[in-house]
Amino acid sequence: MTQATVLYDLPGPRARRRNAIIGVVSIAAIVGLIGWAVYRFWQTGQFEARKWEQFQYAAVQRELLAGYLATLKAAGIATVLALLFGALFAAARLSDRWILRAPATFVVELFRAIPLLILIFFGYYVPLQYGWSIDKLWALVIGLTLYNGSVLAEIFRAGINAVPRGQSEGAYAIGMRKNQVIRLILLPQAVRAMLPAIVSQLVVLLKDTALGFIITYPELLFVGKQIGGRLAFGLPYVPTYLIVAVIYIATCGLLSVLAWWLQKRMGRARKTSAAVLPTKDFGDAGRTAI
Repeated sequence: MTQATVLYDLPGPRARRRNAIIGVVSIAAIVGLIGWAVYRFWQTGQFEARKWEQFQYAAVQRELLAGYLATLKAAGIATVLALLFGALFAAARLSDRWILRAPATFVVELFRAIPLLILIFFGYYVPLQYGWSIDKLWALVIGLTLYNGSVLAEIFRAGINAVPRGQSEGAYAIGMRKNQVIRLILLPQAVRAMLPAIVSQLVVLLKDTALGFIITYPELLFVGKQIGGRLAFGLPYVPTYLIVAVIYIATCGLLSVLAWWLQKRMGRARKTSAAVLPTKDFGDAGRTAI
């Protein structure tokens, strides 16, 4: 037996060989697919200098930067509001009072079931039907907040409920109230388990800002479409969208690295040690007693 507990049968020589072959074939298939896509791009002239020429101009770079900042602005505001929305409705769903729990459950399940694009449409077009002007940024933020906040509410609720029951029972036994139990006992333990899911949902939120394209919010994808539609450079849609994709991948990668760092930092066990008591020499009496 090894020191670690084995929960499954370890693969034998044939299984390891089979897994290695499957891995090599899978990698070869992925590399072949990427190579085929690059070949098709080259064959259709997507790597011509004319299509990439405009990206060396400072004006075009400023356009991309402005779109990227608009994306980050919408994502940042929506992230804060979605986290607050999720925390509030998760607390309501965990309440012992049905008058709080029932409406919160209805709201969370409602906005989880409605597609995000419809929420953005409602946030932008419904006020216009009544003659109210709403900024495109806030129409996008409202949709992102309602949908992602509802998902985060479920993540928070599930994370807190996943903490072993004995933790809360022990806290109640020493006279703590429910809000103290959640705030001081359950939540600090649940955050470590919830962090990967929270960051994954925030990455989804960041990518969903691209739906602002539908209401002409000037985010990164909308700016990319304008840059790619310039006939003077041969309609460089593919080069532009490749650059936009790289920007999204880099940003999401940074968020993943941040999540990994936070999880590693929070996962460190706090090592504490008591002070060593000084020994006393009791002489012959002490040795005799021993």
